[in-house]
Order: sequence, then structure tokens, then C-alpha cells
Amino acid sequence: MWKRIACLLTVLPVQAWAQDAAACAAVADNAQRLACYDRLFPPAGYARQNGVAAEVKAPVDLVQTLSESAERREVAVVLADDAASELRAAEAYTPLSEMFDLNGNRSDGLFTLRGHAPTYLLPVWYNARPNYYPTSPSRGVSGAEKFYRQKRAESKMQLSFKSKLMEDVFASRADVWFAYTQKSDWQIFNQGRKSAPFRNTDYQPELFVTQPVTADLPGGGRLRVLGLGYVHQSNGQSRPDSRSWNRVYAMAGMEWGRLTVLPRVWVRTDTGPASSDDNPDITDYMGYGDMRLQYRFNGKQTLSALLRYNPASGKGAVEAAYAAPLKGKMKAYIRAFHGYGENLMDYNHKQTGVGIGLMFNDWDGI
Repeated sequence: MWKRIACLLTVLPVQAWAQDAAACAAVADNAQRLACYDRLFPPAGYARQNGVAAEVKAPVDLVQTLSESAERREVAVVLADDAASELRAAEAYTPLSEMFDLNGNRSDGLFTLRGHAPTYLLPVWYNARPNYYPTSPSRGVSGAEKFYRQKRAESKMQLSFKSKLMEDVFASRADVWFAYTQKSDWQIFNQGRKSAPFRNTDYQPELFVTQPVTADLPGGGRLRVLGLGYVHQSNGQSRPDSRSWNRVYAMAGMEWGRLTVLPRVWVRTDTGPASSDDNPDITDYMGYGDMRLQYRFNGKQTLSALLRYNPASGKGAVEAAYAAPLKGKMKAYIRAFHGYGENLMDYNHKQTGVGIGLMFNDWDGI
């Protein structure tokens, strides 16, 4: 009897590993497939260096949760059945899972810095239509020299990171995050009386909650995450150059194979008298939401886009970017923008720009 039990205890893990290995084999992307195998059969030191998830994190089965809650007439959280574990093993190495710990909490845990939006340096950014006299309905026209003497060519840089503050909160095992993004436009080629001024810098702290979920979508897609957040964005200037706004947003994360889609909708929370509002018409240009998309090619090359549109005003923006690996996590980066709101100072100014440079973080554009 004891021999049979020992044999059973030996066979069951082998069968589980075989199923997980089969799930890894089904991952289309080369880099994700390699990461999947590395986590099943880690080389020495892999877990310590790569923050491997210590346990599987079952997502909320959205359809079953809604059905059960409607039947009981109270909130009832239903986690995904273990029968789907093979599918979840394959999903554990997708961009959304890596970004938001959807399939398990990383061993390096809380309060560590991770990539959020892209961190990049574009030494050359060409703006086809500079905003020489920024204006706002409540602040009038800015006559600052750094604006009316600006050149079309400048440099652009962005720093962005996030950190998990709390994990597995509520019965649904949601996570709480803090993020910070800072983007600057630097007139490095403008060697005038005020040598190479920073034309604008936007500061964006953010607090948000992510909830791992699972639900099938048309076309073979899958809903992976829902989220709620609060974001403040300002340029830190005094009037008349000050620009700022606060938003509460809801987001969703979806995947169709190598395509990742992240739509958001938001509501501005700091509306008030025009005299106290630096940019009372900002939603006319920035709209009430956006959509980010990313497609991963083999070899870690990515093509990403950002879409924004306000049907009431007919104004919006489109951004496209391409990244290709160079060495380690450093990538060549090409970015283009057309529309309104490339930065806060230019929120109501339509422009077209393109730049080339380097991306430094390991989250490629979403």
C-alpha cells in the first residue's frame, strides 16, 4: 500500500509538470515561451533574480461571479476553476500578466520599482508645428521667451515607474499600486539668451487598483484585468503657464494572442469656477478616455499605439511607436504623434511630431 502511495505521489507531480510544459509549448512568442520553461525548470538563481511568482493566483471568473451575484442578490466572488490551470499557465507570461502580476505575486513583492509607461530618451524630436504662444481660456496667452523662441527640433525624455503597495486585498485578491510618470521637452538645440531651456515638464502621480479576471471575448480574445485609478497631472508652473487636471478612471486589459489592448474611460474631478481652473476646456481636446494597443513580434520587437477622440468636439490624437532590442533591456525606439495634448502646455494645440532614441524599461509601450 505504502509503495502505491509513494508511486502516486511521484507520478502526480510529473503529470502536472508535463501539462505545464505542454502549456509552455503552446505559447507563440519565443521570449514568452522561454520564460515559461525557465519558470518551470529554473536555472540556479533564476527565482531570486527574476521575482518568480511563489504561487498561482486564480483570477475572478467574471461570468460566474455576475451570475452567482445575480442569483444570490449579493456580491459573490467566484474564482476561476483549477480545470483551467493549463490555460492560465500559458497566459502567465503575456504582457498584461507580467505587468500586473495577474497569475501570481512576485517573490520580490511589495515596494520594488518596476516599469510603468515607457522610460525613454529621444535626443531628436521634430515638431512640425510648435506652439509659440500657448493659451488657455482662463489664463490668456503666455508670452514667455522659451515658447516664442523655441525651435522645431528638441529632445524629449520620459521616466516612469510603479510599485505595488498592497497585494491580495479583498476576497478577489486585488492589488494596489502607486505609479509616477514624468515627461520633459528640452530645447537642447536652442542656444539663445536662455540657453537650452526645458520648454515643459509634466508630472503625473497615480494610485490604482487592479483586479485579475478571466472572461472569453469574441475572436479568441480574453479579458485579463479590470482596474480603477486616480491620477493627477500638472506641469508645476505658475500662472499664466500653469496647467493641471485630476481624473478618476476605469480600465480593462484584453489580449488576442500577441495583441494587447488597454482601454480607459475617465471623469475629471477638479472642475469648478473658470477663475480657479487653468484649463477649463481640456476635456474638449483630451476627451473622456483613451485606448492603448501593442503588438509583439518575434524577437521582442513591438508596435504600439495610443488613440484618443472626443466625438462631441471632433478633436483627439493618435500616437504610434516601434521598439526593437539592442542590448539587454535597452531598445531602439521610434515614436510619432499627431493631434492635441502631446503635453499639458500644448493640450489645445494641434501638432505633428516624430523622434528617435532609446527605450530603457522592459515594458514596451503600454
